Amino acid sequence: DLLASGHMGLARRALLARARVMRAMREHLHDRSYTEVETPVLHKQAGGADARPFMTHHNALDKGLTLRIATELHLKRLVVGGLERVYEIGKVFRNEGISTRHNPEFTSIEVYQAYADYHDMMSLTEELIQESARQVLRMDDISEEEVDQKLGSMEYQGQRLNLRDRFRRVSMTESVLEKTGVDPFEVWSDSHGGESVVQALRDAGKVKVTDSDAVEIQAACASSAGHALGSLFELYVEEDLIQPTFVTDLPLALSPLAKPHRIHPEKYAERFELFVCGRELANAFSELTDPVDQRQRFESQVASHMAKRSALKEMDSEDLEDLDYEIEIDEEFVSALEYGMPPTAGMGLGVDRLIMLLVDAPSIRDVIGFPLLK
Repeated sequence: DLLASGHMGLARRALLARARVMRAMREHLHDRSYTEVETPVLHKQAGGADARPFMTHHNALDKGLTLRIATELHLKRLVVGGLERVYEIGKVFRNEGISTRHNPEFTSIEVYQAYADYHDMMSLTEELIQESARQVLRMDDISEEEVDQKLGSMEYQGQRLNLRDRFRRVSMTESVLEKTGVDPFEVWSDSHGGESVVQALRDAGKVKVTDSDAVEIQAACASSAGHALGSLFELYVEEDLIQPTFVTDLPLALSPLAKPHRIHPEKYAERFELFVCGRELANAFSELTDPVDQRQRFESQVASHMAKRSALKEMDSEDLEDLDYEIEIDEEFVSALEYGMPPTAGMGLGVDRLIMLLVDAPSIRDVIGFPLLK
């Protein structure tokens, strides 16, 4: 591919851009006193995300292990141990579908800072993306004035993006209400959760609710109004978020590791996801530091996972296969929290997706040196 694409073809440009992005991130974090660390790739159990792991077996120990699906829990244990600003850039692995946005093996950066919250992580995320974009634009040997101009009007697959100015902020509830006319927290009930939400959507008449949409919404509603909100966001809002947008205050039910919201602790978490061109680029939150609450959240996450599987099974849905894995409580992480974790915030960003954006690549395979599938 490198030989065929020429001096500045996409394959070559993506590899050079990756080197610049990595360096830009490391320098930016080093200048702010963050320590780069390495954590295990082989885990006793999957944790830090809700995803199907790759399983393996250690012959000498005769023990099942997983490839990590996130670096989060080990990094937070380092914060408990006294490292107040840490980050890791590395590979994570998820045994899920392959698409233009997903690869089973991908690169992420996760950053954790003591005595910070999710607002601090928004600022840091914005800075990292803007500095990375500047470094990639400088590959074209243009003036700083031109770099600044292009940063405000970058092209990705026919869309013009403004990465120069402050990114938009909007709560998930506001975005869903604006698009659908429905707030699931207002219409959901234990007895008629899915039916009531679907009926409210049809009554509002702002979006078309297909039969498959209704099945997905009802499966989500089997757990909580928070799950319903997340489902409506994915179905009707996400793909329309073209300009960089921080979607804030996600449902507490979808955020088992996040701190409850300071104003609405019963509904929301202090969490955001960053979307650009209809795809998630980063995820961050103020960390939950209470070990008792954390154990309860893990237990609720396990119960919700099982409830959704049961609902999909009753509906004989093809989506059941996507949830055919177990979620376990990470006892070592809960134990670490018992020693005391200071107020902390963390952020994870998909490096491959960022590089796709910066070199105008249509597929994640275009920015990986040796993709599993071409």
